[in-house]
Amino acid sequence: MIEYRIEAAEPQRHRFQVTMTVPRPHPRQRLSLPVWIPGSYLVREFARHLTPLQAQQGGMACDIRQLDKATWEVSTDGRRALTVSYEVHAFDTSVRAAFLDARRGFFNGTSVFLRAEGFESEPHRVRIGGLPRGWQVATALRPVKVNAAGWGTYEAPDHDELIDHPVELGSFWRGEFTVRGVRHEFVVAGASPDFDGDRLLTDTRQICEAQILFWHGRRKAAFDHYVFMLNAVEDGYGGLEHRRSTALICARKDLPRKGRTTQGDAYTTLLGLISHEYFHTWNVKRLKPAAFDPIDLTRENMTRMLWFFEGFTSYYDDQFLLRTKLIDAPAYLKLIGKTVNQVRGTPGRLTYSVAQASFDAWTRYYRPDENTANATVSYYTKGSLVALCLDLALRLLPVRDGHQPKLDGVMERLWRLGRSITEADVAQALHEEARHAPDTPEHLQARSAAPSWAELLHRWTETCEELPLSELLASHGVQWQSKAAPLPQKLGVRLSEAGGALKVQAVMRHGVAETIGLSAGDELLALGGWRLKRTDDLLQWHDASQQQELLISRDQRLTSITLPRLGEHGQTPFADDIVTLALPKTAPESAALARRKAWLKA
Repeated sequence: MIEYRIEAAEPQRHRFQVTMTVPRPHPRQRLSLPVWIPGSYLVREFARHLTPLQAQQGGMACDIRQLDKATWEVSTDGRRALTVSYEVHAFDTSVRAAFLDARRGFFNGTSVFLRAEGFESEPHRVRIGGLPRGWQVATALRPVKVNAAGWGTYEAPDHDELIDHPVELGSFWRGEFTVRGVRHEFVVAGASPDFDGDRLLTDTRQICEAQILFWHGRRKAAFDHYVFMLNAVEDGYGGLEHRRSTALICARKDLPRKGRTTQGDAYTTLLGLISHEYFHTWNVKRLKPAAFDPIDLTRENMTRMLWFFEGFTSYYDDQFLLRTKLIDAPAYLKLIGKTVNQVRGTPGRLTYSVAQASFDAWTRYYRPDENTANATVSYYTKGSLVALCLDLALRLLPVRDGHQPKLDGVMERLWRLGRSITEADVAQALHEEARHAPDTPEHLQARSAAPSWAELLHRWTETCEELPLSELLASHGVQWQSKAAPLPQKLGVRLSEAGGALKVQAVMRHGVAETIGLSAGDELLALGGWRLKRTDDLLQWHDASQQQELLISRDQRLTSITLPRLGEHGQTPFADDIVTLALPKTAPESAALARRKAWLKA
């Protein structure tokens, strides 16, 4: 059994002390650390935070030779226990690595636990202790012997599982609930005094119950313990899934507050994040891409299917808020409309397929720059719209033997495969789900004229063809409304405000801003002789009917640019309007109304 001891006796130093013991090492024992963490597709070089390793056997030092950026070889006698000690610098406030200060500690195993090569399949134990007084421990690792605060020994059946259970440390709020036989813990660090923990538990419980029912029906879930770890900060947002837990981060102001019956859009966004990461417990952690089977944490693992594993999860996260009545139909349509506008405002969608964007996540999505919107498309947002289109297209098929084809059925068929999946598996599941439709003459004729589901899936994921969103939504009684976009979007520019300065963040391809020569980093100083400090100033002083002089600063040099009259530029690859989705005031035709009621559960 491989054993670790991890301590944080002086948290103000931002360093975890780790001691690793290998009972019977190889004569040339290799030790290594992952270069990335599953769910976050970027090589992050966690080994850069390790201090030089020290190794010994029986009190005698062993020679250590570094083989590459994250692998070491220790010379041993091959008989006696090998002890390796090192420190891990922990000052990453995200959910991906490790953090430690006088108030809080957190770590992912990928950042702190070296792998003893050749012993990966053996049981691994970790003893957590040496913490500041009053600190608690929260983790989904199986406890062996721990005290009331969680200090003590935990065990995992192998190294892969050991590093897939993050650990939260500190003085945090803690609550729990049990649903369908699964005990759920929720810990929140950094919450304000008026935080409404009961509200958060109640709402999260509804999401968990609905998702367990979705995946398992009346059968028992494949796990009996789950932990949500939420770090509330001044400003932040994100999450990372694990097999029986998730690490989350949100802005402190987004948490529900006592005495407030309505919590606002920010809390809805937080619930969507909770729903998203919990859905990953099945979709990507158990139902995974074939390219990740087995997963290799020493290098990039490329897959063209993140549109499914992240995009479909992004579709279902808000769906479960609707199904549990945490939001109503208009609020749900507002969320879809937001996603539609994000995708339509991205020129990269016309040159980069969502499957290619998935493959290049390592170099594009996780390394954003001023050209990202032109160079790719988000597999989260466009992937969720692919899921939406497939769901609505399936729901257009008639009911057969009491079964309405829909995306839920596709997910169930994929889950029943009990293995990792490919794009062909998704296409086959779509085909089988659609085959439930009755073989009426009208349906047979429509089926023969329509593209196959495999072809449709290929067009929507492997090409840059625009999705038929407005048509499919109209067929479900949802109105597609268009209004003029804000001025920056019409100009094809993304702006930021900071310290009284209005700066260009990004310039969209073939837009007005690119044509007149604006570049990322430019500061907009004045328009038509009027000083600019905020986006509102730009709106106030802009006159669409005439040309205006725009004064900018670039590299400490002042330059004057002529801003043309709007409407003279022509077609652009990004939308110059904003879409809103609504329930029409007049009832749609009966078939569309029935489909809308079934889809929106309203």
